Amino acid sequence: MTGWKTRPETGRDLTAVRRVVEEAFPTHEEADLVDALRADPAWLPGLAWVAEAPGGEVAGFALLTRCRVGDGAALALAPVAVLPRHQRQGAGGAAVRAALAAARDQGERLVVVLGHPDYYPKFGFRRASALGIGVSFEVPDEALMALVLDGSGPDAVPSGTVRYAAPFGV
Repeated sequence: MTGWKTRPETGRDLTAVRRVVEEAFPTHEEADLVDALRADPAWLPGLAWVAEAPGGEVAGFALLTRCRVGDGAALALAPVAVLPRHQRQGAGGAAVRAALAAARDQGERLVVVLGHPDYYPKFGFRRASALGIGVSFEVPDEALMALVLDGSGPDAVPSGTVRYAAPFGV
């Protein structure tokens, strides 16, 4: 399916979003993470996005929250979740694109993601190490990616170690 309707998450979506995240992952840890982030200062209005299936069912979800890279502000993309019956149909991609566009519109400059190196490059993400960005724990270099939202060069965005919001536990 193409043409997913996307919109910012509202208070009416909380139960549906939790269900999407619970069904997309093998444990409830990611759903608990979303709930904890909602109560954390890292939560930013307008940067939690849903993709709706025909009929209005919340089928996909993408979340951007505040993190730090070195001394600079950045965003972390996590989690991205899709109901299993809607996976590989574009719902997750639609939610990610909408969230990134909203972040760009809000003047954000940098997003990091720890994820599948074959999925996130289609949104413009590249190896974070090329921008001098790393994490304090061991991950494959190709799995940590970054996206400069405003098109500025690598010298215009922060570099250093990613510091995630406390609910991430890292």
